[in-house]
Amino acid sequence: MLKVTPNLHFRGQAKQAIELYKQAFGAEVKILLCNSDANPIDDDPSHNPDIVYHAEIYIGEQRITLSDNPDAPVPNTHPVSLLITFETAEDVKTAYNVLSDGATIIYPIQSTSYSSCFVSLIDKFGIRWELMTEQTER
Repeated sequence: MLKVTPNLHFRGQAKQAIELYKQAFGAEVKILLCNSDANPIDDDPSHNPDIVYHAEIYIGEQRITLSDNPDAPVPNTHPVSLLITFETAEDVKTAYNVLSDGATIIYPIQSTSYSSCFVSLIDKFGIRWELMTEQTER
């Protein structure tokens, strides 16, 4: 079953945003990984060690993911994306192959600390997408 998740991108203020959402909505933090927690393959843990690498909060039953991207190769004109969680890496690659035509690739297909298959892109219509599996070996 596909899952669609709002994914919020910040320039170093994700922790402050999480605190605000906790106060405003009673958001519950399920995962909070900083760069210092990241696998060195994903990112240099010493580079901005305190910024949010990947966070997941719940507002009610809605999952929302957040991350800091101060060095992102695109301006922060795309601070919100839609995160689609697939069952298998093959499903991610199939969707990526369709969306990548005319797209700007932000992060190529890769394995991360939180996903065994992840890719980020802005499609030819200007919509930012993150496609992923959960952290599995599928």
